[in-house]
Parts: sequence; C-alpha cells; structure tokens
Amino acid sequence: MRFNLQQLEPEAWKGMYNLEKYLAATGLSASHKHLLKMRASQLNGCAYCINMHSKEARKDGETEQRLYLLSAWRETSLFTPEEKALLALCEEVTLISQSGVSDATYQQAVTIFGEQYVAQALMAIVLINGWNRIAVTTELAVEA
Repeated sequence: MRFNLQQLEPEAWKGMYNLEKYLAATGLSASHKHLLKMRASQLNGCAYCINMHSKEARKDGETEQRLYLLSAWRETSLFTPEEKALLALCEEVTLISQSGVSDATYQQAVTIFGEQYVAQALMAIVLINGWNRIAVTTELAVEA
C-alpha cells in the first residue's frame, strides 16, 4: 500500500482543491471540463480519474456514446469543432514532452474561444494532469 497524500500532506491537497474552486468559478462549461478531465485521464492511464469523471459526466448529461468514442475523437463527427480544438490542446499539453504545443493548435483554440477561456482551459488541463499523477503514483483504488 502506498501513502495517502491527502493525509500526509494536507496543505498540498488543499492547494489542489483551491485550484478546483477557482475552476468552478470560471466560464468553462461543464461539458468542456468533463471532456478535458476524461481525455487527459485516458492519456495518463488513470483509472481512478476516468472512473470518477465518467460518472460525473454522465450525471451532467454526457452520453455513453461520446464517452466511449472520446479516445477516437478525431474519427467521429460526434464532437463539435470547438470541442475538437479543446481536445487537441488537451492532448498536446498532456503529452507536452513529445512535441510541445503547436502554434496551430494554440491559435485555433484562441481564435475559437479567446485567450481568457483558453487560459482557463489550460488550468483545467494542468490540474487534471496533476490529479492523474497523484492518483497513479499513490495507486488510488477505483471505487465501483
């Protein structure tokens, strides 16, 4: 069994939750937040977060079909051009060590949403990547 970060470093955990509070107060739509959380968690192989965020997304009206097809979002018309722009940004930020964030992806997102919305989306992507790394490293158990 690995350590429980929340118990071992409660101030660090509180800092992560303060970022969650910030994101809850932004203009990011619930649907966009769910898609970003799900896609980053898929890329990071975080079963705990995929399980949690798929339940939250369904509760907020996301369809099973879109959740099943999220890992192949480029191959389907079920995602809007706006969602695809955010998903491209999410993938490039999550996999940043591979080739960074391209100018094309960045510019497309900013053109569609504006800088402030993209800044908020970036913070959502950064935060879920942090949560993924905590959950995978500490082996948080998936709950049914």
